[in-house]
Amino acid sequence: MAASLTVVIAVNPMASFGHRAEVGPRVIERVRAEGHTVVDMREANIELLRRETRRALEAGADALVVVGGDGMVNLGVNLVAQTGTPLGIVPSGTGNDVADGLGIPVGDTEAAIDLLLDALQSPPRVIDAGVVRHGGLSTWFCGVVSAGFDATVNERANRMTWPRGRSRYIVALLRELATLRPIPYEVVADGVPLETKALLISVANNRSLGGGMRIVPHAVLDDGMLDLFVVSAMSRLHFLRVFPRVFSGTHTDLPQVSFRAVKTVSLNAPGVIAYADGERIGPLPVEISVVPGALRMLA
Repeated sequence: MAASLTVVIAVNPMASFGHRAEVGPRVIERVRAEGHTVVDMREANIELLRRETRRALEAGADALVVVGGDGMVNLGVNLVAQTGTPLGIVPSGTGNDVADGLGIPVGDTEAAIDLLLDALQSPPRVIDAGVVRHGGLSTWFCGVVSAGFDATVNERANRMTWPRGRSRYIVALLRELATLRPIPYEVVADGVPLETKALLISVANNRSLGGGMRIVPHAVLDDGMLDLFVVSAMSRLHFLRVFPRVFSGTHTDLPQVSFRAVKTVSLNAPGVIAYADGERIGPLPVEISVVPGALRMLA
């Protein structure tokens, strides 16, 4: 008989704008049916959910499971990084890039729960995490830090209520194209100073962001490195022509695109807001570093 565990399950009440509200109760039902003790965390807002989930973990738990998108994954990562508590994901959000990168089924709730239940009885997968240091604070991330045009698009997309899903990011991108311009960055990558004018800079642990944009298709979650992704200046028309290639990951050979494996990187530029896993960090400058093996994942 499988060992009984105490599992904290935190559910985002507004994942996919509340249109997949049935996923959380289904996860709780099936985990309980396997004989595990469930600590059901469903709160009115994210801040309350974060606080109460932290209390539940401090009271003692064998695992944390988050139900939602990359924002919920980021919440979970910031609660369990370097604690040894494994983190599970049942994707039900607008963007589910971390789940996809881990091989968790996206868009098939029952298959995702099946994988979770198997993983609860298996050794967790150990992966890296990143840390963003900003204004005296530190924030963990699992996926991607955006600090350019992609972050501007994210900021607009987060304010939009229509459309839903991946298309929301595309609409936001098209609206932001009107102000597309290269930004002068000061970058220090593993101690090497770089000055560049770029449209987009990201620092990736995972391969994709924004609901399937495979910006660094070769990224590996457990290689002890991050990937610095830079898109240099090009015209709006050229950008529109090449942008669809990001979804298939076939943009990597473009002359305006560069990649660099890094352990630490600092970014500074005027008027740029950084995002991590789709969550707002704040204005540059930021310092980003990899912490190998910081996360134990149920995947």
